[in-house]
Amino acid sequence: MRSVSDKIKTTNILFFGIGGQGVLSASEICALAALNDGYHVKKSEVKGMAQRGGSVESYVRFGACVLSPLPEQGKVDILVCLYESEYPRLISELRKGGIDLYSYLTKAHKVVGEQKIFLNAFMLGVVSSFLPIKEDSWLKAINDTFSRKQDKNKEYFYQGRRQVVSKVI
Repeated sequence: MRSVSDKIKTTNILFFGIGGQGVLSASEICALAALNDGYHVKKSEVKGMAQRGGSVESYVRFGACVLSPLPEQGKVDILVCLYESEYPRLISELRKGGIDLYSYLTKAHKVVGEQKIFLNAFMLGVVSSFLPIKEDSWLKAINDTFSRKQDKNKEYFYQGRRQVVSKVI
């Protein structure tokens, strides 16, 4: 059961990678899951040259009342990297004591193998393990976002959830 403080605190998440990896889909699902769970949500995205493999960033913020779609610099609670080369550029966004999910990226690549289209679903499963959002809210968001391959996306989502041994939030 969540405490009242879970709803009051604003949580800041940064998803990033390159165009075509599903960064924007992952952030959309995260935002919808938080919304489904009754949180106030703001989202912002920077697409660069996304169609040509350029940098893509998306911030998701949720809590009782979120006024801005962007957190202060260096105040991200959870950093979700989908492309290794982008990591050094954005690690400074993570707050001291924040959750860096970079170590899960190698596991994600091993699990999805050649089916890279599911990398974002796996990493969403990892992210979901650290957030006070109900599983049903995540599943509804996945169903509402993906019109195709919902079962495969859910399968990789659950595989990502199982990778997390200790939950922080």
